[in-house]
Amino acid sequence: MSKIYKNAVEALAGLLRDDMTIAAGGFGLCGIPEHCIEAVKLSGVKGLTIVSNNAGVDGFGLGKLMEGGQIRKMISSYVGENKLFAELFLSGKLEVEFNPQGTLAERMRAGGAGIAGFYTKTGVGTVVAEGKEIREFDGHKYVLERGIVCDLSIVKALKADEEGNLVYRKTARNFNPLVAMCGKVTVAEVEQLVPVGQIEPDFVHTPGIFVQRLLKGDKFEKRIEQRTTRKVA
Repeated sequence: MSKIYKNAVEALAGLLRDDMTIAAGGFGLCGIPEHCIEAVKLSGVKGLTIVSNNAGVDGFGLGKLMEGGQIRKMISSYVGENKLFAELFLSGKLEVEFNPQGTLAERMRAGGAGIAGFYTKTGVGTVVAEGKEIREFDGHKYVLERGIVCDLSIVKALKADEEGNLVYRKTARNFNPLVAMCGKVTVAEVEQLVPVGQIEPDFVHTPGIFVQRLLKGDKFEKRIEQRTTRKVA
């Protein structure tokens, strides 16, 4: 059965529902699945829990879903570029579960690897550890963190073959491989779609076993989150 769909709306058909958990790839505005995010917006689903390193910016990326009041909870590491996020959080309209960045990454990887949880020193003695099991190993305290498994994962890659083997470009190889692992169903949007055999096995970043649906996107916006310039002397 082909994994290839015409567009993001078709690729997400039958997968979206209210109150589900979605993992979204990307780091800042690099490597985000913008077509899939737009399709989620158009679907109108609400009460979403979104697992993502960040929350996009106002009017772009996951910020679009916040504008429509579609997100109930964010499980994130860094959200400092989204003013609407801050407003919703401070007003009590958005629930937030902050994670240290490495912990969030490992929670996704663990979920995809079938690991229920792991112990880490990160966060011990802080609010991050509140309500979590603490154990001592070799004289050091560790906090138990649970692996994350989501109803759906959406990722962005540079290239895929027809079996869903993915290759990411440079910095876009950030949270995308981990997000692709932790979803019960993973949808990947790509810039290039090639026949099986056109990607060298050693160059595959995400094996196709993790990807159930594919779409070839177009007109990726590829914004730069922050740009610093100086006058030429």
